[in-house]
Amino acid sequence: MGLFNDWNQMAKINKAKYPPGTRIELISMNDPHHPVESGTRGTVDFVDDGGNIHMKWDNGRSLALCSDADEFRKLSQEEIDEELRMQNQEQETQEQSM
Repeated sequence: MGLFNDWNQMAKINKAKYPPGTRIELISMNDPHHPVESGTRGTVDFVDDGGNIHMKWDNGRSLALCSDADEFRKLSQEEIDEELRMQNQEQETQEQSM
């Protein structure tokens, strides 16, 4: 019963802390076979009942984060705003070259 309660508590914490749409940067992933590269950014898709944070990584991958094994951080609002500015600049450049 203890392990289930631990997962349930982890899920509640992660669902509150990382709602869908939260932007995250990976610092390191504890996956010996196919980790997502450090420094990759992505968007939270959902948190499952085990507390795993399912991601849509910017590089197209979708590997979930394990909050007690992987190291990552939420992006600040300033970093998110900068990402949006860069995306807008890229879009304007593409439109001008057409």
